[in-house]
Amino acid sequence: MREKSLEYHSLHPKGKIQVVPTKPTRDSFDLSLAYSPGVAYPCLEIKENADLVYEYTNRGNLVGIITNGTAILGLGDIGPLAGKPVMEGKAVLFKKFAGIDVFDIEIDAKDPEEFVRAVKLLEPTFGGINLEDIKAPESFYIEEQLIERMNIPVFHDDQHGTAIITVAGLLNAFELNGKRPADVKLVICGAGAAGIAIAELVQHIGIRKEHIFLVDTKGVIHSDRTDINDIKKRYAQSTAARTLRDVMQDADVFVGVSVANMIDSEMVLSMAKNPIIFALANPDPEIPYAVAKSVRSDIIMGTGRSDNPNQVNNVLGFPFIFRGALDVRARHITLEMKLAAARALAELARLEVPEAVSLAYGGEKFSFGPEYIIPKPFDQRVLFHVAPAVAEAAVQSGTARKPYPGRELYTAFLEGLMRT
Repeated sequence: MREKSLEYHSLHPKGKIQVVPTKPTRDSFDLSLAYSPGVAYPCLEIKENADLVYEYTNRGNLVGIITNGTAILGLGDIGPLAGKPVMEGKAVLFKKFAGIDVFDIEIDAKDPEEFVRAVKLLEPTFGGINLEDIKAPESFYIEEQLIERMNIPVFHDDQHGTAIITVAGLLNAFELNGKRPADVKLVICGAGAAGIAIAELVQHIGIRKEHIFLVDTKGVIHSDRTDINDIKKRYAQSTAARTLRDVMQDADVFVGVSVANMIDSEMVLSMAKNPIIFALANPDPEIPYAVAKSVRSDIIMGTGRSDNPNQVNNVLGFPFIFRGALDVRARHITLEMKLAAARALAELARLEVPEAVSLAYGGEKFSFGPEYIIPKPFDQRVLFHVAPAVAEAAVQSGTARKPYPGRELYTAFLEGLMRT
């Protein structure tokens, strides 16, 4: 894998993305339109009406993927240069799944204020900002400040992307096991950006805050601890449980966003009847899928891996969330838009799966049930379910600046976009 990956990235042209002209450049007249003197005309139009930047440039289909390299994809703080291949990879996913163009921007700044200022200054370039691989707790402050200061969507995918797909899976898991969200006990292992975002979002599908137990590297986040930051303090529970093993007793749901092998068979056995386990650490989950399933036949389980059922994969979220947000020119990505994305994914998984999806996965058949509660990333219907749901929610929540054409016309637009 190492040799194949290095060869893949180093073949000419180097890396994974490039900039390609979208207008003819066949002769000198074409060049006079693309640049001087013809380019002056759209410039003057935009000067008079700033909104025309969306008419005469690619801003409305351009997202900035921006990182400082402090929490790179399971590799940690390896810096902005070493993180660039990941940002290019994310750009590929935006383009392939939603037709969105990307500039990846790696900023050499660990100071949150310095980072925020740098990103804010880039606002005229982009239609939206995807923050990526920034360590917590700085990531919370950075996103909060940029949302407040910028007039385009800002979305930290490590937080909200994982939370949205997790909620989609939970909605369907509860549909199958009959449990009421208000009654369940939820344990989240990992109290970084993703863990906190999951804890926040699940409350909006009915899970009660007093039933959510977070565990970090020092154990359960409880009310007697004095070593936790203000964000973690929101979830400090009055409980005698001190370890992950303690708090797993009678848990209905376990969500892991931490590291491999955090739970064992005994801990799985101690959970409540018909438990849900989302072990999302990559590349190795908090407990291997086969091990968990071998000790409990009543589990509904997901991981972050493509070789297990129910892959909780952010690629089911961010391309389509940005697609919907960009197309109605949303100022922000709201709670309503996130929930709309989660519900659209959950609803799609309940529909009959077309043969084309099976063919993309070697002929494997899928139907709604314990081993299929989340759509597959190569299911082309995801775009046509999630992007419209997000666009509609943007309009309903008042953040859209462009009218929504209706589901039928918008779906036709998306179909045309993906054919180009």
